[in-house]
Amino acid sequence: MNQKLKEKIQESLSAVLPITGIVLLLSVFLIPMELGTLVMFFVGAAMLIIGMGFFQLGAETAMTPLGEGIGVQLPKIRKIGLIALIAFAVGLIITISEPDLQVLAEQVPSIPNLTLVLTVAVGVGVFLAIAILRIVFKVSLSTLLIIFYGLLMVVSFFIPKEFTAVAFDSGGVTTGPMTVPFIMALGVGLASMRNGKDASDDSFGLVALSSIGPILTVLILGCFFSPKETVYSGIDISKVVTTQDVAREFGRYIPKYAEEVVISIAPILAVFIVFQIFCKRYYKREVMRISIGFIYTYIGLVLFLCGVNVGFAPIGSLMGEEIAALPYRWILVILGALIGYFIVKAEPAIQILNHQVEGVTNGSISAHAMNTCMSIGVSVSVGLAMLRILVGIPIMWILIPGYVIALVLSRIVPKIFVGIAFDSGGVASGPMTTTFLLPLSIGACTAVGGNLMTDAFGVVALVALTPLIAIQIMGVVYKLKLRKLENVTSDTADDSDEIVILEDDTNE
Repeated sequence: MNQKLKEKIQESLSAVLPITGIVLLLSVFLIPMELGTLVMFFVGAAMLIIGMGFFQLGAETAMTPLGEGIGVQLPKIRKIGLIALIAFAVGLIITISEPDLQVLAEQVPSIPNLTLVLTVAVGVGVFLAIAILRIVFKVSLSTLLIIFYGLLMVVSFFIPKEFTAVAFDSGGVTTGPMTVPFIMALGVGLASMRNGKDASDDSFGLVALSSIGPILTVLILGCFFSPKETVYSGIDISKVVTTQDVAREFGRYIPKYAEEVVISIAPILAVFIVFQIFCKRYYKREVMRISIGFIYTYIGLVLFLCGVNVGFAPIGSLMGEEIAALPYRWILVILGALIGYFIVKAEPAIQILNHQVEGVTNGSISAHAMNTCMSIGVSVSVGLAMLRILVGIPIMWILIPGYVIALVLSRIVPKIFVGIAFDSGGVASGPMTTTFLLPLSIGACTAVGGNLMTDAFGVVALVALTPLIAIQIMGVVYKLKLRKLENVTSDTADDSDEIVILEDDTNE
């Protein structure tokens, strides 16, 4: 086996093992499950682990070089209008390719799937162009975030409340396994063409601004559509008896996801071909390497999506219904927080972001520290989402104070932490959120008889919110430690000067 691939699979194993263990313990002590259902879950977990390994290696060898290459070439164009147009087109293409968006579109009533997908894609395209122009013109990321999030809060008061959660969820699902590696690498490529102390700061923030666009465009769409109830038929749990039944069930779905991933990757592959024809940036050996990377990405996404949707999603829905039906259903909040803490580690794009952060900051912000902060943030998010289902708290009661805190912190922490934090919010809400946590929320909401549109939806939005605060708090701690270190260094220097003066006096 390829040594690099082996390392990636081992990383995936350590990420997925905790959530698998939690489900196993719950099945033994709290929610009895049929043995066939549990076997389906474990096979799905195995496919998820292998798929994540392939995907991460593919993103590293294909998506990252392509994104960085386009980022390096954009500033050379010189024509601002053409730069914005290319950024818009790239954002539009990669968003239409995003599998997570298709999952959300299937759940939203009253709006045709294509209408929602195109609306979200336009939002990403427009705001990716704004994000790139921000780097070109050296505009403060914090200032733009305050302006645009303020605009979102104002617009949200003029649309039906049933639509608010869906709009904020759409901002999270667009930054999934296809878009994040590409957009992150695009930012690194753009920043590498600049000199100065702010270059590394500007390599982050593209995902953050790209996540705002879909929320705004879907909120505007809400003025024309008014969903009243969710058409949700539930997730069927396949009845399997033998190991052949299990193999047959997964074999039935693999062709479906193989086709979906072809449709997802084809536009990005076309971008690569067009880019290489016009710019001739890569040598033959690099072209071969990137092509192999696309194959790894394809294999990884097929295995990942099949494992998650066939093995994980049904268990999530079942667990939500069963736990919410218990006499002590408040335990749903605790279990949700526990699942949230571990499930974020299984998001493929999270690992890519963490390693890019570690690389850009030369190890001063480690992947381990990022993982811990993200886990704490998502744990709080899922706990709040479960509390909303049980109590019926309006989502804006959480989103408005949360974003106010995040935006205030953005004026305090070092610039690089602002970009990392707001990027991490979009990255945290990936396929594991949409295919495990969303079914968990819907199952629980169905069991308690809540309103799916106002109570179940919104879990993706909350998962995208709390890492913003958690990472920036890490930035505040980092800033205080740096200041303390500077003070110690300054005191040491002063003591050295005094010693030198005393020695001079003695010599005289």
